[in-house]
Formats: sequence, C-alpha cells, structure tokens
Amino acid sequence: MRRKRLLWQLYPSYLLLTAASLLAVSWFSYKSLTHYSQKRLTTSLRTEAELIGELSQAYIEAGSREELLHLITDASLRSGSRIEVFGADGTIMVSSGQHRLAGADQGDSEEVRAALRGTVELAIRQDSESGEEIALAAVPVKASGRVIAVIRVAQPADISSAAFRALLVDLGLVALVIFALAVIVSFYVSRRIARPLRELKQTAEQIAQGDLESWTPALEYEEVAGLAGAMNRMAEQLEERFKTLQQQRLEQETIVSSMIEGVVAIDNSQQLLNMNNAAARLLNLNPPEVIGRNIAEIIRNTDLQRFIAQTLSTSEPLEGDITLIVGQEERNVQVHGTLLRTPEGEIFGALVVLNDITRLRKLENVRRDFVANVSHELKTPITSIKGFVETIIDTADLDSDEAKRFLQIISRQANRLHAIIEDLLKLSRIEQGIDRGEIELEVGKLKPVLNAAVHACQPQAQAKEMSIAVHCDPELRARINPPLLEQALVNLIDNAVKYGSSGQTVTVAAESTEDLVGVTVADQGPGIAKEHLSRLFERFYRVDRARSSSQGGTGLGLAIVKHIVISHGGTIGVESEVGKGTKFTLKLARR
Repeated sequence: MRRKRLLWQLYPSYLLLTAASLLAVSWFSYKSLTHYSQKRLTTSLRTEAELIGELSQAYIEAGSREELLHLITDASLRSGSRIEVFGADGTIMVSSGQHRLAGADQGDSEEVRAALRGTVELAIRQDSESGEEIALAAVPVKASGRVIAVIRVAQPADISSAAFRALLVDLGLVALVIFALAVIVSFYVSRRIARPLRELKQTAEQIAQGDLESWTPALEYEEVAGLAGAMNRMAEQLEERFKTLQQQRLEQETIVSSMIEGVVAIDNSQQLLNMNNAAARLLNLNPPEVIGRNIAEIIRNTDLQRFIAQTLSTSEPLEGDITLIVGQEERNVQVHGTLLRTPEGEIFGALVVLNDITRLRKLENVRRDFVANVSHELKTPITSIKGFVETIIDTADLDSDEAKRFLQIISRQANRLHAIIEDLLKLSRIEQGIDRGEIELEVGKLKPVLNAAVHACQPQAQAKEMSIAVHCDPELRARINPPLLEQALVNLIDNAVKYGSSGQTVTVAAESTEDLVGVTVADQGPGIAKEHLSRLFERFYRVDRARSSSQGGTGLGLAIVKHIVISHGGTIGVESEVGKGTKFTLKLARR
C-alpha cells in the first residue's frame, strides 16, 4: 500500500475542519438571523396591532364598521400588512382585504382563540396553499375588563428576508475569504509541522546508510526537538559502538591476517566464508575471487575436502596431516578442524586451521640425515684407524716399510677426523656467535680480504696448474667481519680448485649496487646437477660422495659458508650447469 506524506494527511484535515467550522457557524448565523428577523417581525406586528386596537376601540364599542374599515385600510396601506378585526364571537368584523392570505381569515384559528381569552398571541405558520411562512400577531381589545374584539395583523415572513439577504451574502463572502485564508495558513502550518519530521527522516536515512556524523538541527517544537535530541544521542552512541566494533574487528582481522597459520571458515554447505592471507598463500587462492564459492570448486585436494566434511559431521575437534601441492612444491600441512557455533549453540559452519610444517619436516629430515652422515663420516676414519692399529698389533713380523705405510694411513684418517671435528667446532662457534650477537661487523675494504683468501688457496691452484683471477675495486667497502669472510671465500675457492681441472680459471669478483655488495666465486668445473642445488648447503651433504671423500673434504665447508654469510646479515645463492661450471654469489650490506 502506498503511504501518504504527512503534509497530505494534515492539510486536508485542516481544510475539512475549517470547512465544517465555517458551515456550522454559517448555519448557526443563518438560523440566528432568521429567528431574530422573525421575532422582530412579530414584535413589530404586535406593536402595530396594539396601536390599531387603541385607535379602533371607540369604533368597535360604537359599532361603527365603516370608520373601523377606513382606519384599518389606511393602516394596511401604510404598513403593507393585512389587518382584520374579529368580534367577541370570533367572526370577522372588518378586513383590510389588501392581501388574501390563505388560512389568515379564519376566526377559529389558534391565535384568535387565544386573543379572545385575553392573551396576546404571536405566531408564524406556513400557508397551506402557497407554502409561504406567515407572521401573525393577535391582540385583544378590552373594555371594562372584557375582550370586545381581536385585532389580527398578518404579513408574509419572507418579506423580511430581503432585509437580511445582503447580510447573508456578506456573511458568505466573509466565510469564503476565511476559507481561502485557511487554505493558505493550513498549508503553511502543515509544511512547518511536516518539515522537521522530514528532516528527521533524512537524518535517520543517513544514519542507516552509515553516516553517523549526521546531526539533526535544533527544532522549535518541543516534542520534535526532543525526538531530534534522542536521535542525535542515538547516533552518537551508535558511532561510539561502531568505532568499538570496528576497532575490535580490526584487531581480530589484524591478528588473524598476521597469523602464520592459515585460517579457513566455511558454512554448513561447505561454502567459503572467509580466509586469512596465510591460508590464501598456502592454498594459492585469491580471497575476493573465491569467497562464497564451494570448497570442492576451489580446492582440488581430496584429503582436505574429506577432512572438512569430517569436521562438519562430527562434534569433536579433529586433527590430521595432509599434503598440498603449491605450484611445483609439495607442502606438508597439519590441519585442525572445529565447529563454529552461534551464542545459542547452533552450528553454522566450521573453522579449519592449516599449519605449514614443511620446514619442520625438512629440519627433521636434515637432523636425521645429519646424524646419519656425521656417524658415517666419523665411523669411516675411526674404523680405518682401528683396523690398521689392530693389524699392527696382531702382525708380529710386520716390516718397517709396511708399518710405516699403515701408520701414514692412520695419520691421514686421524687428520681427517680432526678436520671434521674442527669444522664442527667452527660451525658451532659461528652459530653460537649468531645467536648471542657476538660477531662484530665493521665497514672495511673488500680487496684485501679477497686477496688474502686467494693467497691462501694459491698453492693448491698452482699444484693443479690452475689460475685465480680477482676483480674488485680497491675502494669498495662493505660491512664485514674480515676473518670470517676470508674463511668463507677460502672454502669456496678451495672447492673450485679441488673439483677443477688443469688450465681452468677461478674468478673471484666483487661489485656494488645501491645498498648491497655482491661477491662471486665462479669456476669452470664439472658443475652441479639442478636437483642437488637446494640441499647443497646442508651439513655433510655430498653431490658425489665417493669423489668428495677422495678429495679429503669434510662435507661441512658450504654449511660453514652459509652460516658466515648469515652472520653478516646477507644471503648466498648458487648457479650451476653440468659441464659449464658453478658460480656462488654472496650478497652483503654496504653499511
């Protein structure tokens, strides 16, 4: 149903009330004027009848009809009334005869009978023939205390309407003027009453649209002003509550979005309600594009879909492990699922928390491999030493040359064992220094450090007829710990020389960018297969275990290099191609 505006509710009501009031006043005025006119007319007729009665009394007593007729005829001509004289028996003695008023010539009429009893009677009655109203006055004429005649004067009552017709016209004009003014004033008053309510409505609509800073202006009507004040207070309270809710929501969103765990909320129909940034990255999804869609459409992982379905179907929290494929990488994810409930306890969905434990699993694998590798690396020289010592002890006729050879093998294995332990100690000291912040860095020149590392490796290079080239600006500086950086470069250059061939060149270079300094060690050796690059810096990890052992390496050199670079707040990367060589790049801060 279409609703009407308040203006068109008030305005017609005012007009209707005004019109009804004017009609009532006009009707009352008309009736009052008519009554007044008729009363005045009957009073005038009575006066006229009494005057004629006084003048005609002598004629009546004398029985002189002609003089009496002459008197009333003359009076009738003057007043325009019909004048009749009735005798004591009720019969008409004389009549002016000027007006033939039907029903006015009966001697047995009520007013004549009343007058014969000595009472003055005034009456207005309707003519039965013409329908006109007739004003009558019957006055007794007394002599010696008795009624000797009755004078009746009659006149049409509408004769007086001409007298006040103009007044009625004026009254109607005044009523029209008043009604016209009422039309204007009612419209103005209606608008004034409706306008503050319209302003309140506009303010309420703005508040409903979220504009809580909208204020209702001060209004002159006490009731409406009270309502406006209440709305302003409501808007102020809503603004404070919304700010509180927004702050709480912002805090919650900040907490959820900053979580390293992925959080996914779904409803009972398995449609995605929300997810944080960690979940979006882990599942490789764009939240604005997938929110509101079914999980089966956006996540192509049957294990996760099955886990979500189980979470929705049980009342107990669930936990499990799944594997996700993100791009080309495999991720191990620990999932926790629990139901979402309203304050009334009604279930409306589920919350799934995804915890990426890939790094932990890798660390577990590294730890397991480290234990296995270090055990293997230590077992080999210890077994060799033990075996040759037992041989020496058990062989009584062992000649000196054979014993010397055995002892040399024992010495080499002991040196290897010593080198492994030394590298482990170095690595431990570097890690402890990083954890405790004991490694001091200073801005210094790089060229001397590079030259010192090359000088330390020069004998091995010359023995294999290899050359080492250095390219570095003498004034290039970086924030470094010179001994540690030299050790890292020595390890890289030593590896390049070990695995290189005669006539090849190892290049050591340093160049600067805006905020970083890049130090590279490049060789022309056999290169490293791509599948080994991601694990190259793990402890005791060997690309070719047999060849590495024969070269005398401990398997900890690159792990030491990595931790030295980390202690400098830098990064290390490797590029390699089988048959074309390998290049290690260290990126250090300039200052």
